[in-house]
Formats: sequence, C-alpha cells, structure tokens
Amino acid sequence: MSAVPSVPEVHHPPAVRSAIRKIFRRVVPLFFVMFVANYMDRVNLGFAQDELRADVGLSAAAFGLGAGIFFIAYALFEVPSNILMERFGPKVWLTRIMISWGVVATAMAFVNSAGVFYALRFLLGVAEAGFFPAVIYYFSRWLPDSHRGRATSVFLMGSGTATVVVGPVSGALMEMHGIWGHSGWQWMFFVEGVFSVVLGFVVFRFLDSGIESAAWLTDEEKTGLAAAIDAEQDERDARRGTGGHVSRWKLLADPQMLLFLWIYFAINVALYAVTFWLPSIVDDIGGLSDFQVGLLTAVPWLCAIAAVYVSGRISDRTGKRRPVLIVLLVLGGCGTLLAVFVSPWAGLGALCLAAMGFKPASPVFWTIPQSYLDARAAAPGIALVNSIGNLGGFVAPTAFGLIEDATGSTKGGLVGLTVVGFLAALSVLLVRGGGRNDRLRTGTRRAAAPAAPKATPGAARTTDRPATA
Repeated sequence: MSAVPSVPEVHHPPAVRSAIRKIFRRVVPLFFVMFVANYMDRVNLGFAQDELRADVGLSAAAFGLGAGIFFIAYALFEVPSNILMERFGPKVWLTRIMISWGVVATAMAFVNSAGVFYALRFLLGVAEAGFFPAVIYYFSRWLPDSHRGRATSVFLMGSGTATVVVGPVSGALMEMHGIWGHSGWQWMFFVEGVFSVVLGFVVFRFLDSGIESAAWLTDEEKTGLAAAIDAEQDERDARRGTGGHVSRWKLLADPQMLLFLWIYFAINVALYAVTFWLPSIVDDIGGLSDFQVGLLTAVPWLCAIAAVYVSGRISDRTGKRRPVLIVLLVLGGCGTLLAVFVSPWAGLGALCLAAMGFKPASPVFWTIPQSYLDARAAAPGIALVNSIGNLGGFVAPTAFGLIEDATGSTKGGLVGLTVVGFLAALSVLLVRGGGRNDRLRTGTRRAAAPAAPKATPGAARTTDRPATA
C-alpha cells in the first residue's frame, strides 16, 4: 500500500526483516484460511434458504430473523470474548473459537424447527464472537506498524475470497440431496462445519501465542522483533503521554462518532442483505441447478474483489478517502436500484455493480475513523463502531424477510438498499476525518506533534490503513 510522501520509510535490521517474512509465510496465510472458513459458515445459510424453509416450515420473515440473530449474539459477546482471549492467550482462544463455531455450524444440519434454528444461529454468533479483534490483536503483538496494514489487508481478503468460494462449493454440496436420506442443505452444513473443526486443530498445531514461544524463529529474530515492537510502543507513549482513559459514552456524545456508527451500520445492512439474498435472486432466473446458482453467485464477488484492490489503491494514492467512499456507496445503490427494473440476467449484472460498491466500502471507511480518532480513543472508538455497525447484519436479513413476506418479492428490499446506500453517501459529506491532523479531542491534553518527526529504528509509518487497533 502506498505511503504518504512526507512520512519516512522504516528500515528494520536484517533479523527483523527475516522474522517478518516468516510470519507472512506461516501465520498470515493461516489467518486468511481461517477467515474464509469463518465467513463461509456465517453466510452459507443463503444457499440453503429455499430447501431449509420448505423442510422446516419457515416463513421468509422467520428465516430472515434467524439469519440476523447471529449478529445480536456476536455484538453481545465480542468484548467478553476478548477479555478471555487476553487471559488464555491467542493460541488457545483462537483454537477454541474455530472448533466451537465448527461444531455449531455442523449442528445446523440437524435443524428441525424454528426454535432450534434460532438457537443455533445465536450460538454461532456466541462461538464466533471476538475472532476478528483477536486476529488484529495478534498482529499488534507480532508485527511492527509498518507491516501490520499489509497483513490486515491479506486477512480481510479472506471474506472476499469466501464469497467467491462459498457459492460453487455450497452449490455442489447442495446437489448431494438424497444421499443416505439427507437433504442437500444438511450435507452442506455438515461438511463445511467439519472443515472448520479440522482447521481448528491445525490452528493449535501451527499458532504460537507469543514471539518467545515460536520455535521457528531464531533467537536473534525473536529479540529483534520484540525490540522493534516495544520501541514503537515506547515512541507512541512518549508522543501522546500515558494514563489517559476514554469512556465509550463520551465517544457517543461526539457527533462525528455518531456519523461513523450510522455509516458503518448502513454499509453492513447493504452488504449482508446482498450476501444473504443473492442466491434467492439468482434462482429467480429459473432453470438452474444448485451448482449453477452457486457459480453465478460467485460472479458479483469476483468483481467485488477486483474493486477492493482498485479502490484501495486509488484511496491510498490520492488520500481522498471520503470521495472514494461516496462513489462506492452511490455505485452500490445504483446497482440495487437497477436490479429492481431489469430482467433476472441483467439483474445479476446490476448486483455485480452493487457488490463492487458495497464490498470495498468497508475497508475504505475504516481509514477515516482511524485518522480522526485521537490515539487514546482509537481502541474503544473502533471497537464501538465495529460492534454496533455489525448489527446491520441483523437488520438486513430480518427486514428483507419481512418485506418479502408482505410483498411476495425481493424488489422492495432492493429499493430499501438503494435508499440506505444513498443516505450513507450523503452522510459521508458531513464527516470530518481522513486527514492526519483531524483528530478527536478526548478531554486530555495532547502534545503537539513536531512538523517533521525524525525517523527512528523500528518507528512506524503513520499512513492511513484499515483499522488495526
């Protein structure tokens, strides 16, 4: 990712560079695969929609509620999960998260009533809670600031890859309908859930909680890497002072924070509505097998992955985060609006535009509050935006289901997404942030930064990146 020209490059000693290369070969790809499995078990429900509703007797509204209740549990248990992670260590806790969510995802194969459906979706949210923050915390303890942004970007690409992979894989598993007397949706949940359980044991084998316990690093690499990370922390403490505490309630009182909450909430509403209901919309084309539906649903997300890369490059090179975010939200809104008025095949193309707008909006968005927040406010502020914003994942499928039950069509939901996308784009016009000097004052005095800070060994670049607090 490109750097701000006025910020000096970081030059780490050879031992530190060697350690970083090993981390990118061993740890970062593992987290990438974990995120693929995580996202797959979260959204594969969309492919089981028609068969699951028919077998269990669920209305569209009941299905939407079950799809969304996951995010209620996720938001409620995210903070407790992170507290326990600090107590037990990332290796044990990330392994627990992987295996427990795999077990619950596997149990989805045995849903036989609305109550069981709701309970398992809620438990899946409990099991997965804390996964994303735990990985970000892990990067903060293993990588210097200058490499954390790239590691986070690779990790976040796991969700984009999952949206491409989950379609063909889930579609193929759905075609196992009737084997040993089980429905295709049961095979899909069972196989994909077992994959996550197996991956959990792989995580326990290859992951280490701390640098000092990594047998695959030399003593010189361990010492150098730990020193580089500690030096960065010391520099941050010296620059901003220590002992400040920021209340989340004070953050809520800041109008800009309220805008951040709303915009990220709107992004998640749009993104998860498209994710959960895309298979159903594609199925309206007619005459397609489950596998063909799965292949076609991958097309919008392939376009979205390319858009994530291009928009990220443009955002980094120009530094104009807000204009890029506005364009993405308007593009997404136009895509969903167009899908209402065209044929199913043309609607698939329109949903490609929607995915290309809403999917890249999230990483571009995160650069804005990260730049706006004071250092003391960054951790609680980003956690607050993430937890409340993710509730959009509850609202989206629930509202879509209610609208379909009331109208007999998904078109009303698509119109609603259009409105959400356009309102979010207008809201971005009111946002301050995205600039390096636009910081949130938190009631504690902050030392003035020098005009041209001198580079020190191990010092981090301060370029805008997706949130890594």
